[in-house]
Amino acid sequence: MGFLDFINEKGLQTLDTWVRTRSYITGYGPSQADVACYKQLKSAPEAAKFPHAYRWYKHMSSYTSEFSLLPGDPSKTYTTYGPEQSELTVNPKDAPNAAPAEEEDEDDLFGSDDESEDEEAKKVKEANLAAYKKKKEGKVKPAAKSIVTLDVKPWDDETDMKELEKNMRAIEMDGLTWGASKLVAVGYGISKLQVNLVVEDEKVSIDDLQGQIEGDEDHVQSTDVAAMQKL
Repeated sequence: MGFLDFINEKGLQTLDTWVRTRSYITGYGPSQADVACYKQLKSAPEAAKFPHAYRWYKHMSSYTSEFSLLPGDPSKTYTTYGPEQSELTVNPKDAPNAAPAEEEDEDDLFGSDDESEDEEAKKVKEANLAAYKKKKEGKVKPAAKSIVTLDVKPWDDETDMKELEKNMRAIEMDGLTWGASKLVAVGYGISKLQVNLVVEDEKVSIDDLQGQIEGDEDHVQSTDVAAMQKL
């Protein structure tokens, strides 16, 4: 006999008791056993009444995008797992044999160590675990980016602004993406070029970029950061 229907309180109490001394349904890592039980629940158990089941549910919620990669047999139902009839108890302290039962029922993340277990099944489990670990290790946080608005000021009203912009956009840097631009009047017939750009913070130094733009000394008098915000 495994878990009961998690819709009623008796079934939830059984689950709460089961995970009171366990981090996972079976073994020492997330597996298809956890997936089967998690999917049977329509929502998180009530924290006040079933604190251990609630803790387990919230922990497994962090794995939902990786359920298909977890080791184990996805064809098994949630009733396959859980306590035997003799283990069912509302309060684990009233069951002196609970600890030995746990040791007998738990399989580690690689599966049972039973010598009779099929070698091919072991290889499949190990391959699934390796794929799961590789995906976890390969996750890379998205690069931090900023959107910047630069004011590029010419020398005077006779400066060729088209040539100025052409030279500016010719600058290429890894992590730099040029955006829209426009001319903004500043007085006395002079207009500055205001341009938007996106930069990867770890790759592009705004000071270095301004230095390269100002290197066009025939057209550019100076540059200023008009605005900057994180994406």
